[in-house]
Amino acid sequence: MSTLSPTPRSTLTRKKDRAATDRQALYDVLDEALICHLGLVLNGSPVVLPTGYGRDGDTLYFHGSTGAGNLRAAATGIDVCVTVTLLDGLVYARSLNNHSMNYRSAVVHGQARLVTDPEEKMHGLKVVTEHLTPGSWQHARAVNPKEFASVSVLAIGLEEASVKIRSGGPGEEPEDVDATGVWAGVVPVQTTFGAPVPADYVPADFPVPPHVSRARGR
Repeated sequence: MSTLSPTPRSTLTRKKDRAATDRQALYDVLDEALICHLGLVLNGSPVVLPTGYGRDGDTLYFHGSTGAGNLRAAATGIDVCVTVTLLDGLVYARSLNNHSMNYRSAVVHGQARLVTDPEEKMHGLKVVTEHLTPGSWQHARAVNPKEFASVSVLAIGLEEASVKIRSGGPGEEPEDVDATGVWAGVVPVQTTFGAPVPADYVPADFPVPPHVSRARGR
């Protein structure tokens, strides 16, 4: 499946020219971002919470405590919405109305399922771990049985999703293009990683592992 298949929920109603129809665009946004927002109705009220996640093909995995109310609700088969946004720039126009942002965003609709198969559950934990902290699955201590039992892993398919992208400079009104005295342009926004800071209990001469150092170049 190389293209996104729009549904009534995943079809853009505004700025349709910003829609990306290639499925690879969805993968690119999901693979670059680190945090998604999981939205659902919990006890009659909408709840949207930031959540770590990871993608394997057309499946998105996310996890949390078995005691988390939002995950327990999501596991019952109710409709959920997962959103991811990458902010690329602040767009300044000569009119306030045309100020904007450059961004890449993805919205996924569907029903999450609780992963109960132990092998897939462990795989889901690995996918999330390797997305957030690549290389850690082989470097750090493995998940023990108590920890494994205390965490829930949910999965949602990417069949119903949309991607919206805005790039470039400001869109000015014709009468504003030749105006003077007002600056217009784009201020790029980038996420960067700083130098690793060891924990207090790690010896000062302990080398930073290569997989941690490589994270700075993501």
